[in-house]
Amino acid sequence: MELKSYFSKFLPRNRAQKLSEKDILFRKNISNIVGYNIHDIEIFKEAFSLKSSSKSTNKKNYERLEFLGDSVLGTIISCHLFQTYPNENEGFLTQMKSKIVNRKNLNKLGEDLKLSSLLQADTSQTILSENISGNLLEALIGALYLDIDYEFCKKIVLDRILTPSTINKLENKIISYKGLLLEWSQKKKIPIKYETCEEIQPNKVTVFRCHVWLHNERIANAVETSKKKAEEKAAQRAFYVLSKKENIIEHQKTIS
Repeated sequence: MELKSYFSKFLPRNRAQKLSEKDILFRKNISNIVGYNIHDIEIFKEAFSLKSSSKSTNKKNYERLEFLGDSVLGTIISCHLFQTYPNENEGFLTQMKSKIVNRKNLNKLGEDLKLSSLLQADTSQTILSENISGNLLEALIGALYLDIDYEFCKKIVLDRILTPSTINKLENKIISYKGLLLEWSQKKKIPIKYETCEEIQPNKVTVFRCHVWLHNERIANAVETSKKKAEEKAAQRAFYVLSKKENIIEHQKTIS
């Protein structure tokens, strides 16, 4: 790719640098994941470096590569879906892409690869973000793109990280029960309401309780640590209550 070749001359190259035992092990672990001997180890070390707590702006971390990897992954998946589903419309393709690149799915993929174990700092005293595994996965893809090229990066993603069989399994997966209920209620013209409030538990922990109302009937409730989680869990319980009475399963393929 001409664009890739142009930008490559601005990228640091330390391939001849003598590596420490720690770096040799790191390179081996990365190579085992991606299936080839990586070239520029510094790019991958950046992909697995956390943001420094100091005020220095020179400290590199995974965030820039996460930004790049997010775009590269989005392009790879969009092209794959376009070729795999030639008869599906834009709505289906958008929803399928959302299922694949949503944070929960990327977190699981990153956790399966044990990416947080490759972080370049001692994290025993660090509280990591709940999305760190997915963020590192995107940073890894960004590093792959810079270390090789788009076509090879695409091959690695689809052969080793997000295989077509893995993608196919997501076709019938429900990602958002709240979205599923919303579509069903709009089609049936039946109002569904979420009523969420904060509660202070005996141990002084703040939680959120959500009730789902169908007309004037409360059909489900759930308690969680955030409003979003409480509403999604309550929607899931409402889904199973309603599925016994109404045919709402048929919509699940179109919910992202």
